[in-house]
Amino acid sequence: MAECPAIGKCPFFSDKMAGMPVMASQYKKRYCLGDNRTCARWTVRTLLGPAAVPVDLFPSQLDRARSIAGA
Repeated sequence: MAECPAIGKCPFFSDKMAGMPVMASQYKKRYCLGDNRTCARWTVRTLLGPAAVPVDLFPSQLDRARSIAGA
């Protein structure tokens, strides 16, 4: 898969993952450099826009993303 279009704009890793570099690397590999369609943050961003993405939303929280998006 291609790199996520929002990889340089996503504040999640600079804020939430700063103290966990190994975990951040795993998340980036899976969600940012892998299939970003499974990323909760990308899901909300795509459906509702960047301003609708909660700062505390983890990429793995797809169920929460669907709830936010009303899907």
